Amino acid sequence: MSKDSIILFVGTYPPRECGIATFTHDISKAVKDKYSKEFAVKILAMNKNGTNIYNYPKEVIMQMSDNDIGDYIKTARKINKNDKIKLVCIQHEFGIFGGEYGSYLVTFLELLNKPVVITFHSVIPNPDPMLKKTVQTISQRCGTIIVMNKKGKGILRNEYGLKTDIAIVPHGIPTVPFVSSERKKNKMGLKDKKIISSFGMINRGKGYEYVIEALPNLINKFPDLLYIIVGETHPVVRKEEGEEYRLMLERKVTENNLKKHVKFYNKYVLLEEIVDYLVASDIYISSGLNPDQITSGTLSYAMGAGRAVISTPFLHALDYVTPERGRLVKFKNKKSFESAIDELLSNDLLRNKMGKNNYAFTRKMVWPVVAQDYIKIFNKNVSRKNKIVFKIPQINLSHVKKMTDNIGLIQFANGIVQDKSSGYALDDNARALIVASECYSIFDNKKEVIPLLKKYLGFIEKTQEENGKLFNIVDENGNVIYDQWSDDALGRGLWGLGSVFSNKDLPINLRKRAQKIFDKAIIHMEDVSFPKSISFALIGLCNYNSVDKDQKYIKELNYLADKLSSMYKENSSKEWKWFEKMLTYSNGKVPEAILYAYEATKNKKYLDIGLESLDFLISITFENGMFVPVGHEGWFYKDGQKAYFDQQPVDAASMVNALKFAHKLTGNDDYLEKAFIAFQWFLGRNMLNCKLYDEKTGGCFDGLGKASINFNQGAESTLSYLLARTTIQPDIKDSRLTNLFF
Repeated sequence: MSKDSIILFVGTYPPRECGIATFTHDISKAVKDKYSKEFAVKILAMNKNGTNIYNYPKEVIMQMSDNDIGDYIKTARKINKNDKIKLVCIQHEFGIFGGEYGSYLVTFLELLNKPVVITFHSVIPNPDPMLKKTVQTISQRCGTIIVMNKKGKGILRNEYGLKTDIAIVPHGIPTVPFVSSERKKNKMGLKDKKIISSFGMINRGKGYEYVIEALPNLINKFPDLLYIIVGETHPVVRKEEGEEYRLMLERKVTENNLKKHVKFYNKYVLLEEIVDYLVASDIYISSGLNPDQITSGTLSYAMGAGRAVISTPFLHALDYVTPERGRLVKFKNKKSFESAIDELLSNDLLRNKMGKNNYAFTRKMVWPVVAQDYIKIFNKNVSRKNKIVFKIPQINLSHVKKMTDNIGLIQFANGIVQDKSSGYALDDNARALIVASECYSIFDNKKEVIPLLKKYLGFIEKTQEENGKLFNIVDENGNVIYDQWSDDALGRGLWGLGSVFSNKDLPINLRKRAQKIFDKAIIHMEDVSFPKSISFALIGLCNYNSVDKDQKYIKELNYLADKLSSMYKENSSKEWKWFEKMLTYSNGKVPEAILYAYEATKNKKYLDIGLESLDFLISITFENGMFVPVGHEGWFYKDGQKAYFDQQPVDAASMVNALKFAHKLTGNDDYLEKAFIAFQWFLGRNMLNCKLYDEKTGGCFDGLGKASINFNQGAESTLSYLLARTTIQPDIKDSRLTNLFF
């Protein structure tokens, strides 16, 4: 798709105040933010009755009156004449289009000759004949229908009989860091309060009165309880009945002596304010009265902020609110609300666990991921020449910098917050040194990277004894723990030092410092016997050798490569072509190291072992066009079963590195394609369809579990993403590869 091309979104749009307007703004912005270099995003805004006038922003290039059938005809013809418009994406809600059940939209679609994708925000069960016929006719004129959960798809298939392609894309949510409610409460002047909240445009269908009626008994047990209701009355409701419902709620508050415990924030809230109130909440209450509600943006937002939820059992909530994430309560039943609120406020451990589960569950719902899902659907509906090229996230060192202090890179994080008590590891600082070295070669602004290079190199110097031995752990006060030595740490240290020494882009003084540490440390490899440790060191040694072909190091290089070769010969068989009797962590590093040895020595034995073992690893870890690494919850023993859960970023990064290097040596494009597929594991092409890379922070979540991700963004996971991302940097403009994302 060319830069002059347009994707036209149709729906209500701010400053008009309604939920669809907010969604149309958010999805179009998410698509624009991710793909603005590929095409333009423009809006066709729906107006009410032809009498409302809105001061729309510049992206609104067309407007249409909902009750004027002539306007639908005129606008469809106008779109047809605009060759730049390649696809129309409609946000559908029955109330925003004219005619019975919004049937004027049928006329619009009958005239339109552009590809159409439509999102149904409401799917009504048990349709009457007119409603059913209208939806069927709309569907026949659309390439793909998007719904937001499985129940919506089931209703359209089973009750409406639709044959059209139906895709499930969840309601998008903002990317919000996981933080405790206490931190936000303090900033908002709500310290020591127990906060429950609800938000959305107020109308009689919200059911807030039943929550208010549940509070009197709870106040006795929780005297600091505060219920915050955020949002103004819906404009349509206000026009028809004024503030009658809100006034009724206020009377109920007064009658129950709850003025200190219920507060109304009566305004149209911006996203930033919504997020603040959600994050400050201990529990979010979704008390809607419509059992057929198929989509709730407010519920999605609350779960995405990592809050425990209590909800009535409408269709969307039935899909999302499991016992691990919250509680479902009866409609119009104050006792049911009272019991659920009491349970969750009385059990901090349970409530916090629910919040963490919700946060992990919703990582596949953040706007960048939803935008990516929409683009995949758009590509299914446009011609080959108009397909959209995937935009890979830019390299972002923000989280690495945040995790780095005056000592070095901190090991662990609680959410996105550094956990200094975890101390520092040579393992991480060595990998950070490699990332910084690669970024120095890639970045235009090299000054950004120099402080990091010095910091991580200085850390490794700090951990080295006079005899050259490298120690792994430094405590939170900067003290080296001299009984914490590991083969892997030594290997990774040599890998990092060799990478810096071999990078001719770097200032010579930094390279010489790395060389000095390397020369003192390499002698300790003689006693190392673990395949991974040997592999890390061998890659570093091969990098070192590419610049300084010292004969003693060539001898050491062959010694380490032969050691791996012997392990391979001892453990491999026709069915099991590996160096050990099990596959564990960072598996890709072993064949990669042997291939490095081949590049350095041209010994074909190393090439054969490297490719044979890599192909075996590919056969284990690629399933149905997806990278599925060996899970750390059990690993994979010869003659045993592969573990699938607790997949780790370090394994995806190792595979990307190995595959990319195999392509460099062989020119086999299959390796390069698989490297890109493995990289996509970070971006949501995994068993849970969850994005592990957080574009907002620049961090990476710590792993993929059975049902959710580990929401902490520690050093190893973030560095693993960056090691993979810098590895594929030279190929990100290759359309053959970026098209693999679809």
